Amino acid sequence: MTSESDYAIPPDAYSTDTELSEPEQKLPKTCISASNNSSSEPMEKSGYLLKMVKTWKRRWFILKDGELLYYKSPSDVIRKPQGQIKVNATSSITRGDGKQLLQIVTGKHVYHLKADSPNLLEEWLRMLQSVQRVKAACPLFTQSDIRPDMKGLLVKVKHGHSKRVWCALIGKTLYFFRSQEEKFPLGQIKLWEAQVEEVDKSRELDDDLKACGRSLDLASFIIAIQPQEQTPVYLLLESRHEMDSWRYHLSVAAGTAVGNVGTEFEQLVGKLFQQDGDPNSQIWRHPLLCFSKKALSSPLTTLPSPALQTEALKLFKTCQLFINVAIDAPAIDYHVSLAQSALQVCLAHPELQNELFCQLIKQTRMRHPFLQPGPLQGWQFLALCVGLFLPQHLFFWLLQVHLKRHGDSRTEVGKYVVYCRRSLERTQQKGERQARPSRMEILSILLRNPYHHSLPFSVPVHFLNNTYQVVSFDASTTVDEFQSRLNQDSGMRKTGLSGFSLYTDDPTGRHLEHCLLGNIKVCDIISKWEQASKELHSGKSENTRTIRLTYKNRLYFSDQIRGESERERLLLAYQTNEAIIAGHFPVNKELAVEMAALLAQVEFGDFGRPFSASGSSQSKSYQTLKQVLDRFYPKHYRRTVSEEQLRQLLQHLSARWSSLRGRSSSECVRIYLTVARKWPFFGAKLFQAVCVTSSLEPNASVWLAVHENGISVLDHNSIKLLLSYSYKNLMTFGGCKKDFMLVVRHCSGTDPSKDRPTEKLLFAMDAPKIREITLLISSYINSAHQQKAIAHHLSAPALMVAQPISLKSKDLRSKSPPLEHPSKAPTRL
Repeated sequence: MTSESDYAIPPDAYSTDTELSEPEQKLPKTCISASNNSSSEPMEKSGYLLKMVKTWKRRWFILKDGELLYYKSPSDVIRKPQGQIKVNATSSITRGDGKQLLQIVTGKHVYHLKADSPNLLEEWLRMLQSVQRVKAACPLFTQSDIRPDMKGLLVKVKHGHSKRVWCALIGKTLYFFRSQEEKFPLGQIKLWEAQVEEVDKSRELDDDLKACGRSLDLASFIIAIQPQEQTPVYLLLESRHEMDSWRYHLSVAAGTAVGNVGTEFEQLVGKLFQQDGDPNSQIWRHPLLCFSKKALSSPLTTLPSPALQTEALKLFKTCQLFINVAIDAPAIDYHVSLAQSALQVCLAHPELQNELFCQLIKQTRMRHPFLQPGPLQGWQFLALCVGLFLPQHLFFWLLQVHLKRHGDSRTEVGKYVVYCRRSLERTQQKGERQARPSRMEILSILLRNPYHHSLPFSVPVHFLNNTYQVVSFDASTTVDEFQSRLNQDSGMRKTGLSGFSLYTDDPTGRHLEHCLLGNIKVCDIISKWEQASKELHSGKSENTRTIRLTYKNRLYFSDQIRGESERERLLLAYQTNEAIIAGHFPVNKELAVEMAALLAQVEFGDFGRPFSASGSSQSKSYQTLKQVLDRFYPKHYRRTVSEEQLRQLLQHLSARWSSLRGRSSSECVRIYLTVARKWPFFGAKLFQAVCVTSSLEPNASVWLAVHENGISVLDHNSIKLLLSYSYKNLMTFGGCKKDFMLVVRHCSGTDPSKDRPTEKLLFAMDAPKIREITLLISSYINSAHQQKAIAHHLSAPALMVAQPISLKSKDLRSKSPPLEHPSKAPTRL
């Protein structure tokens, strides 16, 4: 069998460990295979296939990294593919009804392909099915946030051939990759019940190791992995720390040496596990498992480097300080700093997370009296940890046993233990956090027992009518869950129907807002906002300035009007008022007064006293009317009025407001929205821009209006329509260097199959606004496809996925991700 290397592997060199690697290093030839029974082959292939569209079209296909891409010809591979077929564990790959036909079914798509010969068909079929098997076996393709227990670049030896590979231990399987960036494994070993041992180099080595030559000479340590009924695989390592760490984690994954490998603490835990955590076992009394005032001399867990071992000892000192220093007003910020620094280290170095949990379990167990819980502040620290991340393997079992033993809700400590158990379950369900706990989160845990509140944290959410709603949440609550609770408390529909979204202010203090994605955890948002603000603001302000959450409409769909709640209509009216005041909504002076009077009736009720143009400026009615003008009348109209004109305007407003006497708030809101919705672009979000290249006048100031039907270009002064493009004619959009780019397709004739001319439009905008408009367009396109799928009773994935934008990001690179489906849908840059 030929390969990328200049030698071949004998057919018996492949075992049933689903090894898919290529020959491993350029070594002298051993033999040339005369058999076709080899089970290993490169997982890449290219060649021509016929693809059925309306007729058979000849296309160049490339299978790489588990994706089947196709182009018009081999020379087009430097360009974006015409489409792609994602092969996964749920795909169906079978022979078609006719000769040389191949059928691939992925979700709701069915692809019919045809090979030039039966032999080629067999090659493609075998290759695709091999890819499918590996994807089914490898969790890296199903869980994007999965974290290996161990990973690193090692030399692997099998059948006398060595190769430097990236190793990742995930669960009970060891995966091999070409490099750290690869997601498609070369091979894997199922470790359960395999023998994992250190090989003594001073003794006689087997022939496979001897054949390695120089690779063996450079290695200081060797680990042998012997799966059941398979040939051994050897890992060559350079340091004792590496060897101890890999051996321990591989042994735990294999389940064959629990209690006999690792540190003394790990061996004690392993023996307790073998005894099923017997509460009467004398092992529980071992000093290593109980509270200690002395510092640790070595880490409790196996760590892969001296640097991490040093950090582990620092962590224990932090735990001791957190537990020993009394929590009072002068020291509260000291405890916040201790907890944040320790947990930040564990987030940056996940290898230390098991260590921290072991240290806290140790420090919350008393040796005398036996089985009594340790200090309360140790449990408070543990309560912060379980909301962020969880220990792995035996340490997770140890934590569960520890919490079960001390969960007596009659005591103060017991109540924290019950909270820890609740938080542990939520972290299991929702996954781990990305950021350390915020000051608000730590203070909530330290100053009031979270046992008394199923949702221990709370924060106000502000509405545009100057009201707010306090919403409670826990350490694992996502934005979606938070919004669902907010909708329920405030009498609003689900977010997908109302189009409302949650926004934060900018931590820098700039006049910017950031829309929050639904899968992010609220505590992570607050923490990251707090960190960004702290970096920019020094002094006392860093402890007083807090995040501001606002709830307002982001996506407006006219067909959802019928189900609007009264609260939604009220907030839409106030949001429209903000647009009117800012000059983003076209109203003449007369209509502006009418709209202001309607909102005055909503806000203040009936106008109490008549007002005359000759009245005093100190009178109550004058001050009330002035307040109404400031809040509900367009700024650009107010700037140009004289004192006399202002009095006449107030008198006119007084008359219009008085005419609404007796009207209810809901009736005024209904009238207000009825008038506002007559504008064709009601609900659209307007972005100020300057034309760079387009069919419009260069350097002209315009508004880009993003709405449910597409994108429209409006005149900056009159807000009249200049150009409009529907989403179906939008090919590409997003940041292009420092500008915002649209590539649109123009209509030409009645034949949709013909290629239509395209135009590239560039608009100068601020970088934050480029991100905002790009994500907003993506959301509208997503929603349109989702609603279309629901209407047809289908489950269709969103066309676009809006990626979270870092608050610190300063530029927006031009990127064009591959299309999810072989269609002419727009691509977000």
